[in-house]
Order: sequence, then C-alpha cells, then structure tokens
Amino acid sequence: MTLTVVKCGGAALAKEPFVLERHVALGDQACVVHGAGGRITAALDRAGIPSRFSGGRRVTSAEALPVVRRAFQEENEELCRQIGARAVGLMGDELGLEADLLPGLGRVGTLRPIVPDSLRALLATDCVPVIAPLARGPLNVNADDGAAALAIALGADRLVFVSDVAGVVVDGEVLTRLAAGDIAGLHDVLSGGILPKLQAAVAAAREGVRAEVGRTLVVA
Repeated sequence: MTLTVVKCGGAALAKEPFVLERHVALGDQACVVHGAGGRITAALDRAGIPSRFSGGRRVTSAEALPVVRRAFQEENEELCRQIGARAVGLMGDELGLEADLLPGLGRVGTLRPIVPDSLRALLATDCVPVIAPLARGPLNVNADDGAAALAIALGADRLVFVSDVAGVVVDGEVLTRLAAGDIAGLHDVLSGGILPKLQAAVAAAREGVRAEVGRTLVVA
C-alpha cells in the first residue's frame, strides 16, 4: 500500500479548507504533518514576543515555546476537524518524536530518524495521524524538515508539500520539475519560505521518496 506524507502549511489552511483526498489516492495510507506559521506569529504578537527567522526557519526562545505549542494545538484541532473522523491529532513531543538541538535557533531541533511504535500502529489502521511538529524537550521542529524526516524514516512513497502557492514559481510560471543541482542558482528569485521546503524535498528525494512541492516535482 502506498504511503504519502503530506505537509500542510499554515498559510494553506488560512487560504482554504484542507481536503486530504486532493493529495492522497483513495485507499492509500496518509500521514499529515502541519505548520502553523500565521497562527504562531499572531499568538506571539499578542504575547509581546517578537518573531524572528533565520534561513526561513523560526527562532524559538524558551519564552516563546509555550505560546508556539498552544498555537500548534489549535492548528492541529482545526486540521483534524477538516479531515474528519479518520484524523488522530498528535503533538509530536507527546508522540515521542526525538530531535537534536539546532545551534543558533533557540529551542529548535532537527528530527532523528526514529518512528515511535504508536505511530506505526496507527498507520496500520484506517486512521490518519495528524502531527504537530514538536519533539521531546520540548523542541520546536520546522514542519518542512519534520515532514521530510518522517517520510524518510517511515519509508514513505511520496512526500507532498501543500502551501498557499501552486508550486515553485520562476518568472511567473510554476515549474513542473526542479533538479536539486538547479536550486542554488535560483536563490535570488525564490522567497525565503520556499527554501526550507526545497531543502526538505531534496533530502527526501535523495532517500528515494518522491517529493512534490505543489505541482513541482523535486528530483535529487
């Protein structure tokens, strides 16, 4: 059975309801990892905590982490509601995801290639795990990186990034295919938010996972 990991961005959820069947064929297994960028930024603003980014990734202080976690919880609940009865909402730190601390980003980590037994058990059923990208610590995990790490660890067939744009756009056109070796030459024309997605997609593609950023197939 085909397993697809879907990374659903917060901007995509803000734009329109999430419909899992647009991205996963009927009868296939699915695991969803989500962001919550807009919700997190708004929550931090209300708390008087500035939002900072480095290389397209959110810097997360110890002060900000509880706010970030609450925003993820709210986003997770909303996404599960949209997916329906099959959805099982999971906070990654409670699930048992493990990560190594990333220097310079505060309480942020990169996932280790470990799949908790409880996640494998869920995927053996008709349920759809919906995971907020946190790891034990807790540590905030970039959702793009987290989705790629899980896709690799799970041996997924596909990794699909769903955002508020149709794919990788260059000169007003959506690219149908993008090779890893061509990404460096596009840094000047790509927005900061797309770069972590492409880096994550390349990492997955190099491990044999079909990686799609919207309508753009990313190949190693």
